[in-house]
Amino acid sequence: MESRGQKRTEAADELPADKRTCSSLEFRPSSSNCSSIRTHLNSPISTPDAYMETSSSASGSSRSDGEHEKEEDSAFGSCDSDDAEQQPRHRNLRDYQRRRSSSDHGKLSNILTNLKEEGNGGSGQLAALTELCEVLSFCNEDSLSSLMADSLSPILVKLAKNDSNADIMLLAIRGMTYLCDVYPRSSGFLVRHDAVPALCERLLAIEYVDVAEQCLQALEKISRDQPHACLQAGAIMAVLNFIDFFSISVQRVALSTVVNICKRLPSEGPAPFVEAIPKLCVLLQHEDQQLVESVATCLIKISERMCQSSELLEELCKHELIYQVTHLLKLNSRTTVSQPTYNGLIGLLVKLSSGSFVAFRNLYELNISNTLKDVLSTCDLSHGISSPHLVDGNCNQVHEVLKLLNELLPTSTGDQANQLVLDKESFLADHHDLLQRFGMDLFPMLVQVVNSGANIYVFYGCLSVIRKLVFLSKPDMLSELLKTANIPSFLAGVFTRKDHHLLMLALQIAEIILQKLSDVYLSSFVKEGVFFAIDTLLMPEKCSQLMLPVFSGIQPSFDSSQKSFAREFHRCLCYAFDTVPSSSVPPCKIDKDTVCNLAKHIKTNYFAPELVESDKGMTNILQNLKTFSAALSNLIDMPVDGDIPARHEEKFYSILHQIMLKLNGSEPVSTFEFIESGIVKLLMHYLSNGLYTRENAEFNGSYDHLVVLGKRFQVFVKLFFSYSDILSEDLPLSILIQKLHSALSSLENFPVISSHGFKQRNSFATVPHGRCVMYPCFRVHFVRGEGETCLSDCAEDVLSVDPFSSLDAIEGYLWPKIFTKRIEIRELNAEALEQRDILPNLLPSNANYSQGESSGCIDSMSPDLPEMQEDVTNLSQMASEQVHFRESNSVEAMSLDEINMDSAGKEQEFSSESTKAMKTPCSASGGNGIEDSSPRLLLYLEGHQLDRTLTLYQVILQQLLNSEKEFMTWSKLWSRVYTITYKKAVKSKEDDPQEHTYLEDKSPVSDKKIASMQMPFFSSMFACKLASDLDKSSPIYDILFLLKILEGINRYSFHLMSCERICAFAEGRIDNLDNLKVMVHSVPQNEFVSSRLTGKLEQQIRDAFTLSTGGMPLWCNDLISSCPFLFGFEARCKYFRFAAFGPQRVQLNAISRSNSGLSNDRQTTSGSLPRKKFVVSRDQILDSATRMMDLHARHKGPLEVEYNEEVGTGLGPTLEFYTLVSHEFQKPGLGMWREDHSSFIASKTLPTDSIILRNSSGLFPRPCSPNSDSCSGIQFSQVLKKFVLLGQFVAKAIQDRRVLDVPLSKAFYKLILGQDLSLFDIQSFDPELGRTLMEFQAIVSRKRHLESICVENSSLEQDLCFRNIKIEDLYLDFTLPGYPDYVISSECNHKVVNLDNLEDYLELVVDATVRGGIARQVEAFKSGFNQVFSISHLRVFTEEELERLLCGECDYWAFNELQEHIKFDHGYTASSPPIINLLEIIQEFEFAERRLFLQFVTGAPRLPPGGLASLNPKLTIVRKHSSNCADTELPSVMTCANYLKLPPYSSKEKMKEKLIYAITEGQGSFHLS
Repeated sequence: MESRGQKRTEAADELPADKRTCSSLEFRPSSSNCSSIRTHLNSPISTPDAYMETSSSASGSSRSDGEHEKEEDSAFGSCDSDDAEQQPRHRNLRDYQRRRSSSDHGKLSNILTNLKEEGNGGSGQLAALTELCEVLSFCNEDSLSSLMADSLSPILVKLAKNDSNADIMLLAIRGMTYLCDVYPRSSGFLVRHDAVPALCERLLAIEYVDVAEQCLQALEKISRDQPHACLQAGAIMAVLNFIDFFSISVQRVALSTVVNICKRLPSEGPAPFVEAIPKLCVLLQHEDQQLVESVATCLIKISERMCQSSELLEELCKHELIYQVTHLLKLNSRTTVSQPTYNGLIGLLVKLSSGSFVAFRNLYELNISNTLKDVLSTCDLSHGISSPHLVDGNCNQVHEVLKLLNELLPTSTGDQANQLVLDKESFLADHHDLLQRFGMDLFPMLVQVVNSGANIYVFYGCLSVIRKLVFLSKPDMLSELLKTANIPSFLAGVFTRKDHHLLMLALQIAEIILQKLSDVYLSSFVKEGVFFAIDTLLMPEKCSQLMLPVFSGIQPSFDSSQKSFAREFHRCLCYAFDTVPSSSVPPCKIDKDTVCNLAKHIKTNYFAPELVESDKGMTNILQNLKTFSAALSNLIDMPVDGDIPARHEEKFYSILHQIMLKLNGSEPVSTFEFIESGIVKLLMHYLSNGLYTRENAEFNGSYDHLVVLGKRFQVFVKLFFSYSDILSEDLPLSILIQKLHSALSSLENFPVISSHGFKQRNSFATVPHGRCVMYPCFRVHFVRGEGETCLSDCAEDVLSVDPFSSLDAIEGYLWPKIFTKRIEIRELNAEALEQRDILPNLLPSNANYSQGESSGCIDSMSPDLPEMQEDVTNLSQMASEQVHFRESNSVEAMSLDEINMDSAGKEQEFSSESTKAMKTPCSASGGNGIEDSSPRLLLYLEGHQLDRTLTLYQVILQQLLNSEKEFMTWSKLWSRVYTITYKKAVKSKEDDPQEHTYLEDKSPVSDKKIASMQMPFFSSMFACKLASDLDKSSPIYDILFLLKILEGINRYSFHLMSCERICAFAEGRIDNLDNLKVMVHSVPQNEFVSSRLTGKLEQQIRDAFTLSTGGMPLWCNDLISSCPFLFGFEARCKYFRFAAFGPQRVQLNAISRSNSGLSNDRQTTSGSLPRKKFVVSRDQILDSATRMMDLHARHKGPLEVEYNEEVGTGLGPTLEFYTLVSHEFQKPGLGMWREDHSSFIASKTLPTDSIILRNSSGLFPRPCSPNSDSCSGIQFSQVLKKFVLLGQFVAKAIQDRRVLDVPLSKAFYKLILGQDLSLFDIQSFDPELGRTLMEFQAIVSRKRHLESICVENSSLEQDLCFRNIKIEDLYLDFTLPGYPDYVISSECNHKVVNLDNLEDYLELVVDATVRGGIARQVEAFKSGFNQVFSISHLRVFTEEELERLLCGECDYWAFNELQEHIKFDHGYTASSPPIINLLEIIQEFEFAERRLFLQFVTGAPRLPPGGLASLNPKLTIVRKHSSNCADTELPSVMTCANYLKLPPYSSKEKMKEKLIYAITEGQGSFHLS
């Protein structure tokens, strides 16, 4: 606890003058303060992370920033809350304070008089000093004056030198400490009277330990305000001399003094601190973290002072400082020291290696490259475009590492060469082994960092280091070095960037490689497209735009005319990693023609003239691939007539087969060859039949189009999901996916927007809602478009606009101003005629803006519209009232997809208006059928029409990103005035669907039937658009769309292969129904994940400001909605929580996880979202769940459960409750599920054994006839209520991160995700019925085929039998199989199933099973789910991932995994015999026993997503002590903490016996253990 006087001073300095008196009242005298102060003086004083060099005396406080804020807030709160009732109380306190101060001043005067009197053996002085310390403990700064402090100082200094009386010395020094504490300015008086030398003298000749400790306390106080005096008096060595003899807490105080001095070292003059370096280097090895932090801070500050002198730097290196720092960085891996200190230590090495040859040599000998490689591999890189001010810890760290690498690779160029650089180069020339080890460690890591999408500064730094490595390496060493990475492909990727600094470095690297290894890499440069890129730099017109952007010359790094921007952008990239700071803004080193001149030089000197010719410049592989492309193009242009489709398929298969042979051949295909050949674009065009280039692909019932697509996809599946003769361990599909991902990584440049450019400040946004925001606003001038006569001019000149407001909201602000003014100038007669059209359109539109696209607000307002008024004033007034209504309603922020939800009452309280832009392009519109919701204004920025789905920030940002510059000019972004032009929107006629051209309807009828079953698949494939900011002519667009097609084919491979088998049976190519069985070797879903894009998304989500304001780049929202498979499961989980629950909860969850050190938080703290506790009864679990959801389904905070008459509460009981409810839903007799009577099992996790349904294929809704009010004897309304409850329960479990134990089928998960089911899905939950129906479908298809070729009926009956049995002889009626009460048809010709009506029977059974028969149940489930949050947010997951998200993990545990993710404490270690026995027992558990163990320890029988590693709190096992024999004890648990108390049993057998007894019998209650 800090001393009262110190608090008073700091609060007074930080608060305004008019509030200081009030804040000082917090520290009135009390009896508790004395002890607290003395405790503080004998306690360790923490060292703050950073001091301001120009801070006042109060800034030297040892308190943390959080304490400053807390104190300041409380001070302001006490003042701001003054009202009529509090003023008398405060007045009385101030009167008391004044009286107290006057009394203290009188006491101090008497004490001063007594101190001056000598005699009586010093007893009088001793008593006076005792009284002085007591008075100073209670008084504050108002009790002292400068005169009194100046009078006390010399006397205290004199008494501190009294060698004859140790008590007087101790109390005098304590009096100095208290004096500085209460009145910080007194440190200056003490220094003037030589207090520091006196204290140092006592420390250098220790006679009494308590006196020495008090000296250290006093020096720490004085050094805060008088560091220079302490330095000159030798305080550093005085406090360090005997530091080892003190306790850790006192050592911390001593080091705080040194830190205070070192943070303000004089820039010039003598360096008395040098003699302390050996002692500091020794202390750097200390085990105490706080001590090491202080020592590191001292050394960092000393190195900054000495960096201008090589002699002083050499002195630093003599005491094993290099070894100690590298050891600290390597072993502690940023855990022992804080991030700023860790970065500072790397900066220390930068300074040492820059100015000291000894340090340079030592770093190489100590293998610093291995440590730096680990640093680069573990830190988070800032991707995309960011501010040059790298304020983030990880960014600073990477920046410092790159600085150090640049210093460790010296290159002497021109006048920069000096003796030190020459010595370093000579050392590397003589020690090639060290340089080679350095390069082998770092070269592949640097390439990896660049390929990960690092920002332009990190990109440039890595390229600079690579250039130096290549330059310094001899040819043989360079050859080995370049083998660690594909450098030609890497350089080709660099050439896709626009910045001339990066292009220049890439050209220099290419030139050096060609100089040293031309014969080895010349052909590779041609193959990988490096030559092509260099040629494109010189002749942009030759660029095919397939892979490389056109280089448009040098782009200025910054606009020098913008002074504010020049201040922000201190340096060009050329100087980004210079260690010597520059006071001015230096010019760019790269001239206008430098890039082109170097490119011309390389092309002339290293590439033969014949390569310039297009044909000879292509490799054989590229020529072959272009040949295949031409063949594909011919197929596309070939007309489809007669039997040509079959030949199409054969040729398509042949071309695909040759392409795959080439892709997987002995000679690898480069990314450049793969893209430049045009294979991807033509393959996409052929597979989609041209659909993928259209804005909105619709089929409009043309089944021939589907037939063509189905045939082509079947051929594709046939080749790519079989190993055939393509020699590879991977499926052909895997090879193609790898090529596409490689190309995507080389070409994509999606930015990650960092919030470093945002200045956190309060602003007032006039548009759209007139409110204060916590970020800067855009300055916008709204101008009427040319020729626009229907609208008036906007009166305001420049308006401040909320950057994260939607364009709908901006339109809502503008419309009344520019539309009503037009009316005011009209004649009343004309006005009266038009108001009937104007007003109904005006009011709903304005109301609509407050709710996004939701129709609920408009519907509720429509009946209440006022009568038409002829008075212009009334009309304007009503319009303004609507604007007011919109603004007032917009205060409550809405959920992301709540805009699209039909059900009322689903308010979300967490997201800003801007998050409406997160709406997925392919999501349903929510049934908003109101025509008036169409936009009334068209908005333009610089001639480009603005996308209504984006925020203004996203629009402006996208324009900046689309420019040629790669620098984000942040200050210019916010200071610029944007001109937005508005025009009245004109409703355009919708495109006639019949205008789309499709193939003629000439396909066989059987093919059409199969195609109709594939409609859902193709609709989902082509309906969603990709990134809205992506040009469709871009190769990235083709790659992404082809990956989307491949991923869809992979997921629907069973459907497509089954269709192909059915067609083969129909056409007679197979005769046996058993051959319909399909074995598909699908590609694992994680092969579609792009690690590069996943890293970028996670980096974007970690940006707190962007997350909280909804300012994420367009590509994040667009790609996740259209191509979620590109992102890892964990990244999508984070995005899903952001989109569904808002940024506030996501940020608080992240803080909770970071605090716990774990990746998943099962017991989430939701900050301002309060927890709700609910008491439930074990005897009425389902009824309790119903009541809980009725009350709290819409509550956004987490729910916790407490059982009636049980003491347990918190996480454990809550998880058990979710498990029990899960089991209740699985009980037979509810009428909810397809009951398989052979799959009933007894649940061991319930208090009493209960029968529950266990189907290996999962639970699927029981079909019920739409005309029936009951289901299996149960009222159907009750069944629907249970599905509503299940939807609420599942949604709440996902929201609160609770694990359920409900085995839903994959098909039901598909329905949850909004996917349609077909015949082929039935086999997933009812294999026998699914196989039979598929065989019926094959018979129906064969019948259609035979009829199409005019086969006689008698022959038909012989050929169309079901396993040699006529259809009539199966004696099937038109009831649903397994449900005789469900009549699927009552028509007269639908009595018995025969060959003629088999198709009707098949359609009716499929419809009753997966469509109409379960539609009401599914809708009930969704309606319950939507009461918690919108179910559409789940569409970023697959059905397998949704099951993992909901039900967690239940996998086998390896022994090493158990050891790694379990904490052993309080008597146990990982090597304790009982622990080893326990882990072996857990491994030996059966599946059911593992579930029981988890239920016993955690409350849930399954682990959360991520497995044991994600369990939070971490599973902890401790020793259970007992007075009796351990073998008689049972294990006990605290489920809320995942805490198992295990007695030390005598044997493994006894432990297993007791453990099994506990986990089987210890279920069903929570009591004290």
